[in-house]
Formats: sequence, structure tokens, C-alpha cells
Amino acid sequence: MTVIDMVNNKPYRLTPVDAPAPDPVLVEIVAGYLASVEMEVETAIARTSRSPMIRDAHDFRAGIYDRNMRKLTGRSYSALVQPVVRDFPIDTMKPGDVFFHNDVYLSEGGIGHLPDLCVTVPVFATLPGADEPSVVAFVQAFGHHDDIGGCCPGSMPSGATSVYEEGLMVPPIKLWDQGVPNEAALRIMTRNSRMPDALAADLDAECSACLMGARRLTELFARYGVETIEGCFDASMDACTETYRREILSKIPVGEYTWEDYAEHDGVDEPMLHVQRITMTKTAPEDEGGERLILDFTGTGPQAKGPINHCGDYSDGNFLAKWLAPVLRSLADTPERMAELDVNEGIIPLIEMKFPEPGTLITPIFPAPTNARTFVILRLLGVLTGAIAKAVDGNMPADQETIRYTGVYGEDFEGQSYLMREVLGGGSGGRYYADGEDTIHVVPDSRNLPTEFTESRFPFIVEKLGLAKDSGGAGRYRGGLGYEKHIRMLKDAHFMSIADRSILACWGVKGGKAGSPFSVVINPGEPNERLFDALTDAEPIRAGETFRIRTTGGGGWGDPLERPIDEVERDVLWNKVSREAAATDYGVVIAEGEANADASASEKLRGEMRGARADNEPFFDRGPGYERLSGGAKFAKYDFLDS
Repeated sequence: MTVIDMVNNKPYRLTPVDAPAPDPVLVEIVAGYLASVEMEVETAIARTSRSPMIRDAHDFRAGIYDRNMRKLTGRSYSALVQPVVRDFPIDTMKPGDVFFHNDVYLSEGGIGHLPDLCVTVPVFATLPGADEPSVVAFVQAFGHHDDIGGCCPGSMPSGATSVYEEGLMVPPIKLWDQGVPNEAALRIMTRNSRMPDALAADLDAECSACLMGARRLTELFARYGVETIEGCFDASMDACTETYRREILSKIPVGEYTWEDYAEHDGVDEPMLHVQRITMTKTAPEDEGGERLILDFTGTGPQAKGPINHCGDYSDGNFLAKWLAPVLRSLADTPERMAELDVNEGIIPLIEMKFPEPGTLITPIFPAPTNARTFVILRLLGVLTGAIAKAVDGNMPADQETIRYTGVYGEDFEGQSYLMREVLGGGSGGRYYADGEDTIHVVPDSRNLPTEFTESRFPFIVEKLGLAKDSGGAGRYRGGLGYEKHIRMLKDAHFMSIADRSILACWGVKGGKAGSPFSVVINPGEPNERLFDALTDAEPIRAGETFRIRTTGGGGWGDPLERPIDEVERDVLWNKVSREAAATDYGVVIAEGEANADASASEKLRGEMRGARADNEPFFDRGPGYERLSGGAKFAKYDFLDS
């Protein structure tokens, strides 16, 4: 079926193409209602869950889907309904049913690692001419939970070589049957968790919240009628398709553009370049399949021994396409317009996915481990961004890396086991019109754990939390800064980390420089200072010792020597850039104790720095880590515009 066929025929659509257009005001009302229900579901989960990862870090998402499993809401990514419908046909579902799964390989690509637990609730309403209500939509929530078993606390073993080491795998099951919980299944799951009470509370919160959301949607269908509401659903999808075609795809010249980036380690083998490549083809409007982007992942490296693989090729790449699509918003006319553009299922007709044969980083073969698959799916956001940047003369943001998991575990002063895991953000990339943002997170509404909460619950003190000076890549527009966090332990414990970009850095574009990589140092500045590996499960840390986490800075955009001197002065005043970096990165001389730059010395230094440059510098800057892993090469084949 071609892309045009998908749009013009069921099962993609719910209503005929030639059906009367719904009232545009009602379309907006329905869209707002859906967004409100989604937010209400998430608020209910946040207020009634128990684990720090769900309640405090907010590492979870809700989504609303129609009966054809199309995602209706566009505020954020979410999982898929396809695996549930595959195993439990819609006509067998009953009001009050709740479905559950976390099996990576049986999730159709919607679940990336086992700690992501997914709850799905069908919505019922009566179709015209029917006597009994039937399924008309779905409400779903999935989130990263503290522990679902496996060989280490947190269910993310950095050295796993199979998914069996990573925790309990649950294929789609009926967790509630017509309002009655399956106590046996719940008992099995909590028995496998090191945090059984928190897991039970979180699951109860998610099931109850989704059931509440289903009731809200039933009220919507009852008020306006199923046909009317489904007409609004189709109109919303059509609007998304047309908006992205008109405002976004039109800015990408017809042609083929290739770029690649790398994960640096997999927890098993020595650090190396694990390749992720995208060849993006922009087709013409007269193409047989219509105007669209073809994303071909051929050239992506082989499946890793360790847990950095991602199952991206299921359901024709439906999840991965929607995960990557928000990158396209960066081509909007203004930042304000970009913020208005949501991604719902209407984006799917505009993106065609082509995958390599099974056995690669994004087409792994069961039971390859996947718990650190963020190394791949985050990198692919940057790879697509880089491919588009080559097509539009760099008018895309530089790179960012805004997810990594760090934490400590042990026993508290009462002898009770604890796990503190945090998903700290990092700096976003500089843009062609503005600096990158500091300490953002790719998961909307997620946050670092409040110091007051962690110090009252866990045996440590947060001695410092601030911005990591000099971490943002230099550029006409500087990359955003990462976190710097110092934690002093009050009791012996173990440190854990699942992080990438500790060797390779977030790349800069169009003359911008790479940001600073991730690092964890124990006892910084002391004689026994040492570096923790970015992938580790059980580094011992003693009472009285301090560890310092510095997260990644975003890449810079544009020539740093073109950054106005007064903006560099401001960065130094705000403690975002040191005086040393002002000189070495920006050619701006600011004497110690002075607030203003020496203009003549700065112009002289900038002239010398321009004169020392090579004639043909690459379009992308990867930082010094790439040379270490590439065998001495300073840049890759695809780092030039003509490659």
C-alpha cells in the first residue's frame, strides 16, 4: 500500500475521504478535550504513584489513540497499542479491562527496555445502529519504574549480554478483567521487584488513571456522537499531514542526504564507534508515493553484544517514525510556530522507513539486550538532525544528549534497602537564531529530583547543584550547559550509571564546536580522585566520599569568533564561560578582575585564530573524542556538505 493509499483508504481513516468536513470549531474543541484528558491522566499518576522515578522525576507519558490505533495527541511520544490488539482482538475487549506489557520484543517497538511498563485501557461507546457499546479509542500510560527484577538494582545492567538478565518480561496480558485486578499477575510482578511496594502503588496509579481517562472519553463520544468525533479525529490527522507537508517538507530540497553518528560503548566490548546512519531522501510532489521523506537506515552497525540495541523495525517503524518526527519542527518559520506544531499519527504518511536486515543496532535479534537503548534512539534524533542540516545549509540545531541515568543504592540508616536513580538532563544545541537551553530533558515535564526530598529519604547530602561551566560548545550561538551535581555519601553504598557521550561529545555545526562530554569523578580535587566509568552497575563509594556528576553540554552553532564580544562578556559574568575559555574558544580577552574585554587584544587574537584555520574545515565538529575512537581521524566521511 502506497502512502497515498494509506491516507485515502481504511483502516488508516475512520471516515470516508468524501465525507462532509466537520465543524472546524468542534475539531479544535475535541483536540483541546483530548489534550486535557491526557494531562489529567498524567496529573493523576503523578499524585498517586509512589516511586521517585514516576512521582518526582515524572519519567512517564500518557497517550490517547483511536480504534485504528492512531495516536491522537501530540504533546509527547508514547508507546503503541498494536501489541495489545494483536494479542487481544478488539471485539473481545470489555469495559473495565486493563492490559499490561513490558516485553521489548513483543511491544512492536513501543517499549525500549523492561523498566518501561505499559498500561492500556479501551474506551467504549455505542456506534450508530448498534445495541452494545464497542471499542472506539484507547488510553495508555507507560513509564520508567524503579525495578522489575534482573541481575542488578534498577533492572538496567550495563554489562548485560541478553534480555534475560534485564528483568521480568511480560507480554501483553489482561491485568484487569472487567474491573477485577488479576492478583496473581500482580503478585508475580511485585515478587520479582526489589521495590515491590512502590511497583504495586505505581501500577495501581496508572491503571486507575487510565480508567478515569477512558470514562472522560466515553463522555465525549456520548455528547457529540461517535461519527462526529471520529470525523474530528480524521480532520486532526489530515491537518497534521498537510501542515507538515506545507510548512516543513517544502523547506527541504529534493535530494538525498546522508549522515551518521555513533554510540561509544556497549558495556561489554571496549569503546568503539557503533555506527547509526540515516540516508534521507526528500521526494518530489509528483513522485508515485507522494511528497515525503524516506529514511533509510542501511549502514547502521551490527547488533551490539551489550545493551544498547533498539527494536526499531517493528510495525513498519511506526514508533521510531513518531519518535524522530519532532525534529522536523526545527524548520518552522519561527520558534513560536515550532512550539505550536504537535506530532500525531498524521505524520506517518510523510515518513517512509527502510530498515537493514535483522542483526543491527536497530534491528536486533531476540534475545539481544536493550536496557541502554537510549544510546541509539537519542543518537538517531541527532543523526536525522544532521542529515536535515546538510540539506538546509545548517539551519538546524546542533546536537544534544539529554538523558542519562545515574544513582546510588544500598541500605539506609534503618537497614532498609533503597535505590535513588535520577535522569539528569543536559544542554541543548545552539540554534541559528539563539543559544541552546541549559539543563533540559528530552522527556517533557521531567525533572531532577528535589534536593529536599532526596536528603530526607536517602543517606547522602547534595553539596552542590548548578550549571557546568564551559560545558556548552562554543559558537556564534553557544550550546546549552549541562548539570554539575556534587553528592556526599553519609553511608557506604554503590554508584551506578547508564550514560553515553563520555568520550564522544555533542557535535557542533556550521563552525560551531562540540560541547563537553559526560563525566563522573569521585573525590574531585583530592589525592584519591578517580574517574567512574559512564557504564557501571556497582562502583563502591564510602561514607564521607563525594562524587561529582557533570552532564553533557550542547554543541555550538556557527563560528564562535563571530559571537559578539558583549555576549561573551555576559557569559563570563554569569559564570557560564570561564575567562580562559573566552580567550581560547571565542578569542575574547578579559583580564582577571575585569568585567569588560580588551577590545584591541581581542581583535588581534581573533585575527590570529582565523589565520590558523585549515582551508577546508568540516561542516560538523565532533570534538577530540572522535579522534580517539576513529584510529586518529579527526572527522568522518559524511562531515562535509558534499558527502
